[in-house]
Amino acid sequence: MKQALLVVDMQEIFFDLPENALYQRDRLTTKVNQLIAKARTVDCPVIFIQHTSYTAGEDLYVDTPEWEIYHKLDRQDKDPVFRKTKWDAFYQTELLPWLQKNQIQQLIFAGAQTEFCIDTSMRAAYSLGYQQNIVIKDGTSTLDSSVLRADQIIAHHENVWNGRFAQVLSVEDVQFQS
Repeated sequence: MKQALLVVDMQEIFFDLPENALYQRDRLTTKVNQLIAKARTVDCPVIFIQHTSYTAGEDLYVDTPEWEIYHKLDRQDKDPVFRKTKWDAFYQTELLPWLQKNQIQQLIFAGAQTEFCIDTSMRAAYSLGYQQNIVIKDGTSTLDSSVLRADQIIAHHENVWNGRFAQVLSVEDVQFQS
């Protein structure tokens, strides 16, 4: 089964600005880089999804420092980058045509934010026929909300996803295929 790794919204805003600091962001960065390295050993495509605003003054405004993909990730020039303006990585982007053209059958998700762009994109993928998705255990992150702590949000979503929209696997348990 041909796979692709989707690294979602791992952008500078979540690492450089204290008010937007992701929960356990250093651990997340380590896990995502381990996953990228593992994917590259079998030439699995590594795709970066980049949330983008085209309205000046909004967070993640295009071409601002906070909008850039996080500099500590192992991103290479050959890695496709798809810009999105909504929580869904498929909505009005070229992601689906790219996946179809490259005959990708399984998606592996990691990144931010757990309850927004990861959840929405994973469910959209499922509805589009990608029904054997994988999400990395503790491979997504978010911020505390007014109702729940970040660790609670992550645990809840991993519980909801597992066996429904994806398998929740550790980096070590993911088997990339060429």
